[in-house]
Amino acid sequence: IMGLVPPMKYGILGHNISYSVSPAMQGAAFAAARLPHAYNLIDMQDVDEFVNSDLWKDSAFGGCSVTIPHKQAIIPHLDELTDAAQTIGAVNTVIVKQPVGEKSERTLIGDNTDWKGIFNPLNRKLGSTPSSDKVGVALILGGGGTARAAAYAASQLGLERVYFNRTPSKAQDLADRFGGTVAMNLEDGDEPDCLGSILKSLNGEARVVISTLPASAEFELPTWFVDGAKDSESKPIIFDVNYKPYWTKLLHQADDVKFPLVRGSEMLWEQGVGQFELWTGRTAPYKVMQDVVLKNCLPEEAEE
Repeated sequence: IMGLVPPMKYGILGHNISYSVSPAMQGAAFAAARLPHAYNLIDMQDVDEFVNSDLWKDSAFGGCSVTIPHKQAIIPHLDELTDAAQTIGAVNTVIVKQPVGEKSERTLIGDNTDWKGIFNPLNRKLGSTPSSDKVGVALILGGGGTARAAAYAASQLGLERVYFNRTPSKAQDLADRFGGTVAMNLEDGDEPDCLGSILKSLNGEARVVISTLPASAEFELPTWFVDGAKDSESKPIIFDVNYKPYWTKLLHQADDVKFPLVRGSEMLWEQGVGQFELWTGRTAPYKVMQDVVLKNCLPEEAEE
């Protein structure tokens, strides 16, 4: 097979990304699939530098992953956006479609697989929890690009969205874009815009909490929320998008009351699987990619 597939060049575009697991993950995936492709770090402060580089113009350039801070800045340099990328307003995957027939120009397509990294693990877990007569709600914490992917994933899961962010205008932007309600605080009070009142007015229960907050924020859910949910048939799934540290304050809190957990490491390999399949048109070696990420993300000694 190797001889028939021309070697292509891929990489991850971002800034200060020496910590990225993607080169190891995609490199292992190409090797497992016996593809002769290369995948490298493209650490650049600004997108213009990249689109003027030899790699971008190289006929062997197959596409790239895009991470912080370039997920929006790359958009003007692309020819087409998928629905997901357009709606989320961010691109984490560039796919190069080679020219066909008469067409002498390649086409650069922007896609977003971050939302699949959130959707897939939640979809699997939601399928195995009992449903109730209440409206399923996703509580989304934070206001950046990952929160947008989370909002898109939650809408694809058919969950009502409630947003909370320390800067309410950012939460409002999410509600305007994806539909849903902004909670001004996470109390269980009488004011109409606190979380407790919003859940009551929706006749809803939180099926999912997605935190896109940095681990350093040391966020925890309010006691009333945890106490109310821990005896419920369908405990909320707690999704923390951080993949390091392995344990955040929120995950410890959720684990103590036996809420189902999803870590950022799972999001990482799921979105990577999506990228591999978009680039190669083949089924990704899922287990290989998962193993690389877990080896990288698990604490040195099991912190049980």
